[in-house]
Amino acid sequence: MAQGRERDEVHNVALGASLSVRWVQGFPKQNVHFVNDSTICYPSGNFVIFINIETKKRTVLQCMNGIVGVVATNIPYEVVAFSDRRLRPLIYIYNFPGLTRRTKLKGNVLLDYTLLSFSYCGTYLASYSSLPEFELALWNWESGVILCRKSQPGVDVSQMTFNPMNWRQLCLSSPSAVTVWAIERSNQEHYLKAKSVKLPLEDGSFFNETDVIFPQSLPKDPIYGPVLPVSAIAGLVGEEAETFRPKDDLYSLLHPTMHCWTPTSDLYIGCEEGHLLMVNGETLKVTVLNKIEDGSPRVERNLISPVTMVYQKGGVLASGIDGFVYSLLIKDTNYKVEDFLEVERPVEHLMFSPSYRMLLIQTDKGSIFIYTFGEEPTFEKVLEACDGKFQATDFITPGNEFCMTLTQSGEVCVWGIEDGACVSRVYLNIQATVLACSPSSLSAAVGTEDGRVHFLDVRDVESPHEVHKAFLSESPVQHLLYDQRGMYVLVGTSEGHIFVINAKPSSLFEILGFIEMGKGILQISTVSPLETDIVEVMVLSPLPETRRSRLEIFSLPKILPEVSANFADERGRLRDEFIHKFVYETEHTLSSAVLNLYSNRIYGFCNQVPYICSYLLPEKETFTRCRSHSHQGRGIQSVRISMDGQSILVNGRDDNTLVNLRWRRFGGILANDILEYSQQLTTYLKTIMDEENDYLSITRRESLDLESESEHAVTENMQLSTDSSQEELVKVGNIEEIPWIQQKSQEAIKNEVKLFSNKRKEIKRGIKALAKTVLDMMEENEAVDDIAKLEQQEFGLDLEELERLRNENEQEVEKIRKDVEMQNLAKRYLAEIIKEECWNSMAVKGRALKCFHIPYVVENFPMKERTDEELKELKRVLQQKKIETECLKLRKEIVEVQSAITLVKKHHEEEDEEEEEDGTVKDTSLPNYMLGSLSTDFRVHASLLSSQLELHSREEKINQIILLKDIIYKVKTAFNSEFDAAYKQKEIEIARVKEKNIRIKEIILDLQLEESVWQPEFEDCEKPERTLVVESSEISAQRHIKPWQKAKTDLLVTREMERLLLTRGPDSRRRALMDMMGGVLEVKKEDILRMVIPQPPFMVKPDALWSEEERKLFKEYEKKVKELNEERDKYRKSLETEMKKLQNSIQEGTQNFDEHLKRLFERRVKAEMVVNQEELKINNLIFSLLLDEEISSRETFLNNYLARKQEERNQTTEAIRKSREDLDTYKEHYDNLLAEDKVLDRSFKKEFSEIPSHQVDILYKLFKRRPRIHKHKIHAETTSLVPFGERPGSGKLNKDAFAQLMKAMDDLDSTNNMPEGLDTSVWEHFCMTRRAKVENEQKVKQKAAGLIEMVAFLRRRTEDDEKVQHEIEKVFHELILLQEEKVKFQLNLTIQILLKQGQVELENFQLMLDYSDAILINKIIIEDLNSVIRTQGQKKVASMMESKEVHKGIFQIEWEHKKMEMEMEDLNQKAWDIQMLFFSRDRQKYLNEPNYETLIAIQIGIMEQTIAVLDKTHKKNVENCKKLLKKLRRYSNQKDIANYTLSCNLREELVAVSERKDICNAMGSKLTCEKIAKERYENMMRQQKLTKISKQQADQISILQAEVERLRMKTFPALVQM
Repeated sequence: MAQGRERDEVHNVALGASLSVRWVQGFPKQNVHFVNDSTICYPSGNFVIFINIETKKRTVLQCMNGIVGVVATNIPYEVVAFSDRRLRPLIYIYNFPGLTRRTKLKGNVLLDYTLLSFSYCGTYLASYSSLPEFELALWNWESGVILCRKSQPGVDVSQMTFNPMNWRQLCLSSPSAVTVWAIERSNQEHYLKAKSVKLPLEDGSFFNETDVIFPQSLPKDPIYGPVLPVSAIAGLVGEEAETFRPKDDLYSLLHPTMHCWTPTSDLYIGCEEGHLLMVNGETLKVTVLNKIEDGSPRVERNLISPVTMVYQKGGVLASGIDGFVYSLLIKDTNYKVEDFLEVERPVEHLMFSPSYRMLLIQTDKGSIFIYTFGEEPTFEKVLEACDGKFQATDFITPGNEFCMTLTQSGEVCVWGIEDGACVSRVYLNIQATVLACSPSSLSAAVGTEDGRVHFLDVRDVESPHEVHKAFLSESPVQHLLYDQRGMYVLVGTSEGHIFVINAKPSSLFEILGFIEMGKGILQISTVSPLETDIVEVMVLSPLPETRRSRLEIFSLPKILPEVSANFADERGRLRDEFIHKFVYETEHTLSSAVLNLYSNRIYGFCNQVPYICSYLLPEKETFTRCRSHSHQGRGIQSVRISMDGQSILVNGRDDNTLVNLRWRRFGGILANDILEYSQQLTTYLKTIMDEENDYLSITRRESLDLESESEHAVTENMQLSTDSSQEELVKVGNIEEIPWIQQKSQEAIKNEVKLFSNKRKEIKRGIKALAKTVLDMMEENEAVDDIAKLEQQEFGLDLEELERLRNENEQEVEKIRKDVEMQNLAKRYLAEIIKEECWNSMAVKGRALKCFHIPYVVENFPMKERTDEELKELKRVLQQKKIETECLKLRKEIVEVQSAITLVKKHHEEEDEEEEEDGTVKDTSLPNYMLGSLSTDFRVHASLLSSQLELHSREEKINQIILLKDIIYKVKTAFNSEFDAAYKQKEIEIARVKEKNIRIKEIILDLQLEESVWQPEFEDCEKPERTLVVESSEISAQRHIKPWQKAKTDLLVTREMERLLLTRGPDSRRRALMDMMGGVLEVKKEDILRMVIPQPPFMVKPDALWSEEERKLFKEYEKKVKELNEERDKYRKSLETEMKKLQNSIQEGTQNFDEHLKRLFERRVKAEMVVNQEELKINNLIFSLLLDEEISSRETFLNNYLARKQEERNQTTEAIRKSREDLDTYKEHYDNLLAEDKVLDRSFKKEFSEIPSHQVDILYKLFKRRPRIHKHKIHAETTSLVPFGERPGSGKLNKDAFAQLMKAMDDLDSTNNMPEGLDTSVWEHFCMTRRAKVENEQKVKQKAAGLIEMVAFLRRRTEDDEKVQHEIEKVFHELILLQEEKVKFQLNLTIQILLKQGQVELENFQLMLDYSDAILINKIIIEDLNSVIRTQGQKKVASMMESKEVHKGIFQIEWEHKKMEMEMEDLNQKAWDIQMLFFSRDRQKYLNEPNYETLIAIQIGIMEQTIAVLDKTHKKNVENCKKLLKKLRRYSNQKDIANYTLSCNLREELVAVSERKDICNAMGSKLTCEKIAKERYENMMRQQKLTKISKQQADQISILQAEVERLRMKTFPALVQM
């Protein structure tokens, strides 16, 4: 590949032949661009394709150095820029439509350019490169130079655009950041300055970002020292400290996806989270626009994240992944979403044409649509992309009109050869792999991933359709090839099978058979000469193990379709002896090979060398060469040559580009041979094609008929199967399509089963008979003796199979055993590591001690051995402390000797006393409350420790930490020694208990008591080493004993039994002893409890039958029994007493040990307290050291930051100096030009002094006159569409304006404008002078604009310098504050003081940490003050007690006084109640009448008489009422009869009334209503009158009631209060 030079034409290497590109078919993977208002372009492979939107005409621009990278267009200049993808890529600038190269840009980029962008104004091009530079470069593409560049390591950019209204602003966006670059220019110098846009959080909110370098909101901590920034705590001192943030302070920001500029130089940014942002172009302030929801929400679609976005007037157009284009109408800080357009696929890119009359829409598939604005908008498809990349291509016979392509999704396209236009498309909806067109008929074959081959009818290229399909196997089809005469189709699969199919439609594409090859077939090649009757086939496959290739060649005869049954076996495999199969191997690894039958040559291409190898021919040559694809796209996938050799189709592997090549120069003998061969082949195939094409329609109908018949047969089978059983129904219903190779295999198996069925039955019967014989033999074997019995293994008939199974079993067992062993080994290794770390490495193992009766547990301190480094460091510190002590003594002596030389003797005595005092002070110089711990209680000397008030330097703190660690070690050691003594004491105590428990068990056994003996034991926490040893009782699984171990154990047991029998000897003596004396020779005292006096034998008889002698014997027997019982009671009491003593002794010993362990527990708590106190001091020292390091890190960072800022200040100062020098030089040139312009103006009249003055005046007026340049008026419609309006002028516009001005000057210089009477030579001189004046004025204008720009640049540099100076001052101020904090921290020490309980009093139980106003005073002063306070307090208490007694008497007198007052109030209340008591007439009569009872009796008599009279009257009234009731009943009956009569009359009257009512309603309803109203009015008036009367009567009644009450009260007696 030639990378050093560009080739515009294809080279002729050998025979004068050359190729050219006819057309290129590819689809955009990158964004499509407008070149002008009617042309778009996009890259595809090695080409840039231009499409005219109106005429659909294509133009191709080829990149000779590889695949095209990125593309950009400049519409005002009509140029196209693109980069190539190679090592050290270049950028090419081409004119359009001439497609001539304008310039070539060469930078320092190593790998690739990722973005290109032209500025609208000026000749500026921005480029961005990828890894490793990540460089942003600004080019002047006309001059081909880089104006400035800036690198951003590790920053990938997804979009880059210039501000259309200001070329000095450039926006770069990525998924994580948006950066606006400002381009500053000073004369010819350009500078890039970046400003990052601060994006909001994911929810659209903003957060206040604190300054990392100089934080202002850090809290002040008066106790633990200064609070430093996080970077100082992390120890960062370099540039990374400026941007360092901890993980907790990092928040997820919005992720930008797209941006676009507005006419006001603002930015609209679309985000992945669905937010729309507006960024001010000057201040970069971000505003989150609010979305206004309309009343009708969209169903199942929402604008989540805009993929692309373009600006239009009033808002933006955006698209997402849902196939819709939305219009975002923006007003202030709100926007509204409206549907603009619906597209069939997700939209990836939107772009307006230069006139904004058309909107280009590009989908993710690569299709391009154009939406044209207007009164009647149009929406048309410019380019329809294929669904996926091209998998295969081929020519449709004869290959001079059409070709076909295939994509992976099964889309088949037909293309025209001449113009590359798409004729038709057909979607097969399959996973396609390969494509081939038949030479013998207008048909094509498509291979799929599932092993099928689909045959297409392409007679009508505008509507191809499928006519047949064959299911060969389940493996994917990888190769598909027709031979040259179109007799056979060769189908290669991934399994290595090559199927041979009859290619003629007349045979219904019959499958003839298959051939087995090796897997991984690379290529199939065929040769089918016209004069022979065979087809030679060559198959290329790799041999990776030997790095060689294998070639297999076989022949297919022409008569194969007629005799295929003889050529193939029952499984469809073609026999090797009939196809003449040969196998060859090559030395090289070939990637492609073809066969030449005429000269027995094989042409192969090897990847190792760039040549075509011809085997059996040593020559190597290259016929022609053309670069259509590049290695960046993984090269060429397939090449197809038409039958006449005039067209070549080249398909790229990854670039999705199809290139049609044609011959530019082609002739000679080879061309004639190709033409002659193509004519012969065309003539031969013409008649065959006519016949076979007629069969295609028949084939389609037959295939449809076959499908219908098969469906009909299936339905019939299902109907028939319903009568049989449910299983058959399931089987028939689940019929699946079976591949042809499996069908053949099943048919062969059925035939073999049918052929050998009798033989199989015979073999089965023989096997059954043999099995029966073997079983009989085994039963017979079981009945014989053990000597004659055979092993069961000897009855195995297939010993080899048994051996194989046994071996497999052993291998599996061995594998499992190895796995288990490896797992056990891993666990054992882990256990050893844990044991080594936590147990073996401990010099003092961790253990505990438990009390016998109290729930107390005391643990020791586990300790490791101190390392040599720690001991060495401790020794160094001790030595240093001793030296410091001796130095201090010597200095003291020197000072004292110099101050009192005359008193040497006295001085020595005092010095001795002081040394003794110092010695005592050493032990007590730092009391516990100042030492900060109770380590002295453990006899640990702290004399070498420095005072806590003297620890200022880092070295002193480190030495103090080492000494404190040594004290902790000594305290732990001291306690561990006490713990060990207690542990030994417990061991002794347990041993004593065991000894005593032996005797207690004996006593319990003798006494036959059911008591349990308390036996203390060590627990696992007390003896942790037991945990590391596994006891046999802990193993729950059964132990596996090998056979030889079991035999050995049995043998040992047998020998032991024999030995015991031999040592025991005869047992007659033992049996006699047992019978006579119970097995003992002497009766022991403890046997008394078990002694039994035997009863005399006569006691069995009744008492009456006893003799005298027997009665004497019975008395003796009773006497002996009584004595034995007395002895038993005495012995039992003694045993009980002994057992109680032993138990009490055990209880006392264990309780003493518990008391001792309780004291040890208190000692453990105190030791832990001391350790915690010392560790607290260590932690405080470590914290101070850490804070010291943080302060040092902060100081180092500030110094480094100051150095960087000073260096930056030097750069800004140098930039200001250089800018001022350039400004002075430029201003000098400007002043010179201005002076020249004034000189030309002033010297005008002098130059024309020879002519008359009136002509001079006329010429001067003409000299001042300037032509009017008519600006090109923009169409009103275009003005309304283009949102950016008139943009600032560029260099080209300035040049055009100057040229237009000079052209207008030519019109003014014409002789028609010459004054009358003026000489022609004078006029010409005048015109030259005026032209020089105009040119000078233009130069002055340009210089003035440049001067303003340079002044602004100098002002910005000055502002930068002031900003840097402010930063430097800020750093100096921070350094001063830090040094003050450092000094303060070193002087204000944190000390630890021990205080007794009660010496610290806190208000409200709140711990105060601010001790800024606290002081340290002597304890004696506090105690003296406390004694004075205590004395005064006692006096105060005595006086308070005396005062208390006085107050007590006063309170008692006051209480008695209150009691008397309350009694007086009660008596007064009783008197008043008596006075106010109610006194009726009856009570008065009872008090005044002396014979009150007689009076009452008289009244009772009168009342009885009255009652008798009333009874008599009542009876009379009752009789009268009964009579009256009878009369009323009779009267009631009469009334009932009358009512009945009236009811009958009432019915008739109601009928009459209803009739009259109807009449009234019809005639006089109005009169009736007035009558009713009048009656209602009268009733209301009557009701009002009655209401008034009732009110008056109520008032009168109330008055009368009041009068009655008044008169009643007069009768009550009036009792006046005394």
